[in-house]
Amino acid sequence: MGQDPGEVGAQQLDDDSQKSPEQLRAEIQETREDLGDTVEALAAKTDVKTRARERADELRSSALRKKDELLSKVKRSDAARETGAASDGPAVTPAGDATSAGGSFSVAQLKGTLRENPVPTAAVAAFIGGVAFGRLISRP
Repeated sequence: MGQDPGEVGAQQLDDDSQKSPEQLRAEIQETREDLGDTVEALAAKTDVKTRARERADELRSSALRKKDELLSKVKRSDAARETGAASDGPAVTPAGDATSAGGSFSVAQLKGTLRENPVPTAAVAAFIGGVAFGRLISRP
């Protein structure tokens, strides 16, 4: 810091003049590669469309994980209720599909679970809205 900038440049020229042409070419090539990598990184950061797609993919996978967690909770809850009510009435399938006798019960339970967990519900709703919005934008 205490040196004159002109002296620093002169020292670099002295150092460079002592190098062989092959060494200088190798340094130039290395500098070009570094510059190319930097330009590539900057271009990737400014590519808004690609970054938006990456973010949408992240949100999609996060929402799918939350959906799977909620469905597994509902299935476990259904299975727990089935074992408790097995002697009281007809058996309900563990999958809790809507066509079975307990289908309406599963939907009601799912609604209750969604009301109890508003954050994952909002995440799924935001994901669906984002996908719909993205499809509208991407159409020519």
